[in-house]
Amino acid sequence: MITCFDIGGTTIKAAVAHSATDIVSLGRVATPAHDFDAFADAIAALIAQGGAPAGAAIAISIAGVVDPATNVATVANIPCINGRALGPDLSAKLSRPVIVGNDADCFALAEAHAGAGKGFNVVFGVILGTGVGGGIIADGRLIRGAGGFSGEWGHATIVQTETQAWPHKIAHMACGCGQLGCTDTIGGARGLERLHAQIHGQTLSSLDIVFAWGQGDTQSTRTMTLYTELLAAPLALLVNVLGPDIIPVGGGLGNSPELVAALDAAVRPRILRKLDRPLIVPAQLTVDAGLIGAASLAYSEGVV
Repeated sequence: MITCFDIGGTTIKAAVAHSATDIVSLGRVATPAHDFDAFADAIAALIAQGGAPAGAAIAISIAGVVDPATNVATVANIPCINGRALGPDLSAKLSRPVIVGNDADCFALAEAHAGAGKGFNVVFGVILGTGVGGGIIADGRLIRGAGGFSGEWGHATIVQTETQAWPHKIAHMACGCGQLGCTDTIGGARGLERLHAQIHGQTLSSLDIVFAWGQGDTQSTRTMTLYTELLAAPLALLVNVLGPDIIPVGGGLGNSPELVAALDAAVRPRILRKLDRPLIVPAQLTVDAGLIGAASLAYSEGVV
């Protein structure tokens, strides 16, 4: 029995986990973002509420990067833990083993253990949210890259500058990572909105673009056709490099089954392995993926 947490900039969600997939919610509290002692106290109170025995581990999913060599977390939206060796610091304060994972990695673990990736050897979990992210799972375990970076397919100057389905020149856009033309600049919700504005000179939300596409709107259909083509090339490269058996898609844009199906249809002809089944599929876990992912991280790493 352990306690697992899904921590964001505004809310801490917690659950008791009896296994990697058997969790019971403990509810949520506000995140003390600027006071580490208050942050640790909030976690301790939730542990006490769940009744985990003294010394039982805790597992955390967090929207940030954790360097596996130093345990230092980079978490922009929670200043009190940004730059800390979060696992060791919490472990010392709470007298419990602590394991911390990136939220995209925990999403991928959740899908591998209890969602669309269950039963497959290699799972690549894709996030199409505000931006683009991902996590790599092999034989039920997370692949932790050097510096905490793995599965970050959204970064590198890879976006093509001309499309074929609708002939169009695409200007490379600046990415928050400092490069130009990263997949992240067009792949997430903000990227889809930028792409639509670049093509049509019209400002629409990503939800409105996807909805209008479903209604047959000509401009949104053109945007989504280009968007699908632009994402298909880097996704196909990723498939050929990693060899995933399945790619569950989560995040806000992943809530559109039509978009996920369009990506699958665009990617499969571009990869070396020929499949007669969907490769890119909607994620199955939407509510508790962070908690299940955190629990899966702890149990798969033996931190129990």
